Amino acid sequence: MSGTPLSQMSAPVRSVVVSSLTLSGAVGVFGISFGVLAVSAGASVAQTCALSLFTFTGASQLSAMSVIATGGTAGAALGGALLLAARNGVYGLALAPFIKGPLRNRLFAAHFVIDETTAMTTAQSEPRLRKIAFWTTGITLFCLWNLGTFVGAIIGSGIDPQKYGLDVAFTAAFVAMLAPHLRSVKGRQAAALGALICLVLIPSAPIGVPILAAGLAVFIGLQRP
Repeated sequence: MSGTPLSQMSAPVRSVVVSSLTLSGAVGVFGISFGVLAVSAGASVAQTCALSLFTFTGASQLSAMSVIATGGTAGAALGGALLLAARNGVYGLALAPFIKGPLRNRLFAAHFVIDETTAMTTAQSEPRLRKIAFWTTGITLFCLWNLGTFVGAIIGSGIDPQKYGLDVAFTAAFVAMLAPHLRSVKGRQAAALGALICLVLIPSAPIGVPILAAGLAVFIGLQRP
């Protein structure tokens, strides 16, 4: 696969690669917004870049910096971020059957278990396509997210994410990830259940809990026969 031009790939592989690159590009751009937000909240460029490099889970990063930016405590920021990050454990269960090899390989792969790689991987019907989707999305998004973070941190408070539409990039990426799963009845039922649970919990549950509960419901719904 490495170095193979898109024109020489088979149609299924090309479709997966293009979808993975498109999704990674859309979400990677939003890394600029995170960089801007983090620096505006008081983090240095080095701290901001380190958070993306070693944490690499956008929702948790944005949650933590949003709390800090509005005057919240470090404990509140960490608590909300951990609740949001807990969903990655659910994703790990979903992807475990597809990530093969020795422990060191699986530990390396664990760093890329996020919303986007899970959605792209589980949407594929063949083992080879799942592997391509996971690594193409994971590596590309990791590079673009960190590049975006660096650019945003350098720009600092000199740019308004809402003015340039960067605030909707993350949401748009999630909508794009839903499409493959909504083609099946099981996928539509799981999505409806997750949405319902999330809406019911939002008014009363702590930040992060509605997303975690909805993620668990969707995962269980997709795994049933």
